Amino acid sequence: MNQISLAPRALHEQAGNTPTVLKAAIRHLLPEIRSRAAEAERRRQIPDENVAALREAGLFRTVQPHAFHGFEQDFAILADLIMDVAGACPSTGWACGLLAAHQWLIASFPEEAQRDVWDGNPDATACASYAPTGKVRPVEGGFRLTGRWAFASGCDAADWAICSVLVPDGAEGEPPVLSFLLVPKADFTIDDTWHAVGLAGTGSRTVVVEDAFVPAHRVLRVRDTGTGRTPGRDFHDVPLYAMPMLCNIPSCLAATAVGAAGGALESYLDMTSHRITRGAVAGGGNRMAEFPTIQLRVAEAAASVDAAREILLRDLRARAETARSGEEISVEDRIASRRGQSFATSLALRAAEALNASTGGQGLDLSNPVQRAWRDVNAVARHISLNWDAVGSMAGQLALGLEPKGQY
Repeated sequence: MNQISLAPRALHEQAGNTPTVLKAAIRHLLPEIRSRAAEAERRRQIPDENVAALREAGLFRTVQPHAFHGFEQDFAILADLIMDVAGACPSTGWACGLLAAHQWLIASFPEEAQRDVWDGNPDATACASYAPTGKVRPVEGGFRLTGRWAFASGCDAADWAICSVLVPDGAEGEPPVLSFLLVPKADFTIDDTWHAVGLAGTGSRTVVVEDAFVPAHRVLRVRDTGTGRTPGRDFHDVPLYAMPMLCNIPSCLAATAVGAAGGALESYLDMTSHRITRGAVAGGGNRMAEFPTIQLRVAEAAASVDAAREILLRDLRARAETARSGEEISVEDRIASRRGQSFATSLALRAAEALNASTGGQGLDLSNPVQRAWRDVNAVARHISLNWDAVGSMAGQLALGLEPKGQY
């Protein structure tokens, strides 16, 4: 294993039982995060107070390497924390969860790039946009980068941006290579393009880069992240950083949907348990809790959230165990993870639909947390990584002996 000169694991050791400490710290923050959910929507970005509180609680260090003062925990721990945060404010769960997950992606870059990010600021985080919409031209020592990258969630709170682009291979006749390039905040601006009906508070705006120099060591080939054979794996020599990206990061997106649906159920129960109907045609004075249809909606939502949570965490734990055993994570395992991520999101959507459909006129108010969660879960389900038609078809192809076509 590499001998790293930075302060060893003092922060981790000081935290003691890190998963327990992290969960307690995050849960302590949930009431105040919940109180700012409407504000996040109005501002169309995560309140600075939420980011600062979650940073202090340690969320952004969850999967960050020990070598750079992180906790180096499994993604199942991070997904569980994201579910907690998303239950209070789905937009905060999404944006801050991605900032936390991208610490793992930074740790996949070459050592020099990681030192660029964290040597001067161990709290530094990165937003990302995965569609290769920019352009590069090779220059001495690296590349000049120009372009616009949309849907960069949490970019206002990020110190760096991870921009996807097709990089020339260098060999004549060879196609360009899809790659991630790390760009510091000084080299990009933000275009306020985010006006959305769901996940409205995520600040998923557009990162703009104009002819910025990116040194060669800040380039990571996407195909390497797909297999887990990245420069960062060799540097850290830890199973966490040998895992395929799509087994992990989409799980954090799905965790937002599951957490949001769980939060909607909690809010629904608070509102409905003691609610008395006001009347009109059907007559008033009836307890909503006594309606069999309401009871069924609650049972369906609770079962869906429970199943979604179990599937998501089970797959993350199984992949982590395979990595720790030293075995390669197979195509079958990778597609099982993709299937679980997408199906968990589908279950969360089923829960949110069941609850929102039975809130009555009060559920139309924009202050109602059930309708907000319903909009947010629908937004999560539209993400290409979680689209059931695309991911489910890929899983079916594998099961039927066909070559799977899709992202895995």
